[in-house]
Amino acid sequence: MDRLKGRGVIVTGATGIAGASARLFAAEGARLVVISRTESSCRDLVESIEADGGRASHVVADLTDGTAAQAAADTAIERLGRVDGLFNVAGGSGRRVGDGPLHTLTPEAFEATMRLNATSHVSVSAPVLRAMLQQEPDVDGLRGAIVNMGSVLASRPVPELFPTHAYAMSKGAIASLTAASAAYYASRGIRVNMVAPALTISRMSERAAADEATQAFSRRKQPIAGGFIAAEDVADAALYLLSRDSRSVTGQTITVDGGWSIIDAT
Repeated sequence: MDRLKGRGVIVTGATGIAGASARLFAAEGARLVVISRTESSCRDLVESIEADGGRASHVVADLTDGTAAQAAADTAIERLGRVDGLFNVAGGSGRRVGDGPLHTLTPEAFEATMRLNATSHVSVSAPVLRAMLQQEPDVDGLRGAIVNMGSVLASRPVPELFPTHAYAMSKGAIASLTAASAAYYASRGIRVNMVAPALTISRMSERAAADEATQAFSRRKQPIAGGFIAAEDVADAALYLLSRDSRSVTGQTITVDGGWSIIDAT
């Protein structure tokens, strides 16, 4: 249980996949800073990590605000001293701001959904990358690793259940960002990868989890998981991508989907 022993890691978000990941990273020895917009969620997560003997602190920031996001990242970097890993999790559905089929999508809904997902990744990653570029390489000759949060919906749409086109586009943008940045920073000793979950147990999925049609779909389409995927399963994939176990892996996506992408069960 020491795959991240002594390593400084930033996690954005404090519940669902972010919470499960932060707890796992701490159990694996990481020094953590959690960044999220909800004080109570941050506090509860950090307290639970510390109660289990882990090391963590938090910074409260609205990551859809680029200036606030970069300031929060700078604070986290200062606390850690050295940043070995970043897991960009914060984001969510744009339904509440009007995301939907393209012909109904307003510019305001589109922009809000992109800020929620893609902009938050860019705003936190930029200062982290600047810090990593200034760091001495570790024993593997690397300066750090970033894991981004994608979605199976970016490449495997389900129009009858998830007609959220801005969300799909935002996750597709993150996939492109992952590939482009992985290529650029590879020669500089920084790895960039992505995890792409399917339906996962989280606050974001509460609406879907309450819908019997979506539950039935998940049981058909995600048979390995028997329905919705546990957040801890996605955390395990992120741990691999941040640890030395994946030191020769960059520009890749681990799709954690319980079978979604290979099962024809629509």
